[in-house]
Amino acid sequence: MPLKLCFGRLCNNLLFNSYIFVLLFLPLVLLGYFGFNRLKLYDIAKIFLIAMSLVFYGYYNPYYLLIIVTSVIFNYTFSLIMLSDKIGNAVRKGVFGLSLTLNIGSLFYFKYFDFFIYNINTLFKTSFPFLNIALPLGISFFTFQQLSYVIDSYNKDESVKKYNFFDYTLFVTYFPQLIAGPIVTHDEMVPQFADLSKKRFNPDNFAKGIYAFAIGLGKKVIIADSLGLLVDTSFANISGLGTVKAFLTMLAYTFQIYFDFSGYCDMATGIGKMMNIDITMNFNSPYKAIGIVDFWKRWHITLTRFFTKYIYIPLGGNRKGNIRTYINILIVFFVSGIWHGANWTFIVWGLLHGIANIITRIIDKRTGLFSKSKNRVVRAFLWFVTFAFINLTWVIFRSDSLQQSGQFYRQLLNYNGFGFLSRIGKTIYAGGFDLIGQIIPEFTVFAPLCIFTFAFVASVFMKNTYERIENFKPTLAKAIFTASILFWCIMSFAGVSSFLYWNF
Repeated sequence: MPLKLCFGRLCNNLLFNSYIFVLLFLPLVLLGYFGFNRLKLYDIAKIFLIAMSLVFYGYYNPYYLLIIVTSVIFNYTFSLIMLSDKIGNAVRKGVFGLSLTLNIGSLFYFKYFDFFIYNINTLFKTSFPFLNIALPLGISFFTFQQLSYVIDSYNKDESVKKYNFFDYTLFVTYFPQLIAGPIVTHDEMVPQFADLSKKRFNPDNFAKGIYAFAIGLGKKVIIADSLGLLVDTSFANISGLGTVKAFLTMLAYTFQIYFDFSGYCDMATGIGKMMNIDITMNFNSPYKAIGIVDFWKRWHITLTRFFTKYIYIPLGGNRKGNIRTYINILIVFFVSGIWHGANWTFIVWGLLHGIANIITRIIDKRTGLFSKSKNRVVRAFLWFVTFAFINLTWVIFRSDSLQQSGQFYRQLLNYNGFGFLSRIGKTIYAGGFDLIGQIIPEFTVFAPLCIFTFAFVASVFMKNTYERIENFKPTLAKAIFTASILFWCIMSFAGVSSFLYWNF
């Protein structure tokens, strides 16, 4: 029986939260990478890591390899041309325009073409056929990473260097952050791949990496996947929710998307640490935010950084008066909404956050309420308003259509008692808590309370993973915790699910 088919029965895809990744792929990568480096075959180690990253990406669909390899070759070539001193300004502008057209055009074709056709058909009553184009995994992430290098090359930014092809390819394809970020920059990653001191196995970094990976895996498998069962079940039958289940579903998705996405980034950080590579922080406890401006300094930090540098500042930033600043903010959040997906729900979600961002800035400019207030009661109230807004707008983000989100809001206001609580317990029990449920059947009664309470306390009051590994020191207690979480998660892999942000 072919090896892939054999493992395919255990895992549908090469996910971080799968048997094949944890028990085969990751150990092989670590052994090969450090093995070649120990023999001082540094270039071979780099090529090996590129090859394994492409295996990781192409495992889902070999067709995706053609897309990413073509993208890498074209963008690397365009950047070399723009960095050359032998070409004129007109040629540089032409190459830059072509590179932007191809990058943004590929995103439009794969991600938005059918959405464009849908809106044309709706607006003009036409019947153009849909292409039903499969969305390549992580195309938004690796395209934005390359756009940052292309734009910096055109501007001849001081951070840009003429990297060799393998360094550039590894920067784009490095598998821990290839599919769902963070959106790293070339000057953060390429120098690390060239640093000889990072090519030796480091037990301290490896311990940090295993610890971060375990936390991220626990976030995904135990919390996000368990809550996801409730969310999916509820959104499949919104008309039967009622206020209580609608409220709990809304809260469940708020925690699901956070623990799913930050869990992925924690695992990416952990894998990077195992190989002595520092991957940029992408989450800084966003549900602790006081105001929407603060939230976007903490949530998906690298995306905010990209939009700030390459859209907000070129538009004029805050240098051309308040009205122009607010227009620029709305443009950025409009683009952010589109980036997340081809649906009006994402666009409306982005614009609502843009409006909230502007209102927060206006209030803070006049009163200093968000940035200067030290009153605990006031700050607690501001946190509550912020958290409530985030919850309510996540409903739009999760919905398949604006009509569905409207239906959900109506159910949220349609009080009809607590009759669904027992069913909610059974739904969550079927997720990452199944292992405990098999040992203690009565636990199904307490599962909802435990998971909601822990998710709230962990995201609002506890340290995040980056803070935990900053001054990490191995202890017996941490070793037991790490081993226990890994065991719990591996025993729960039977219900493997993909990461939410892989859809974007």
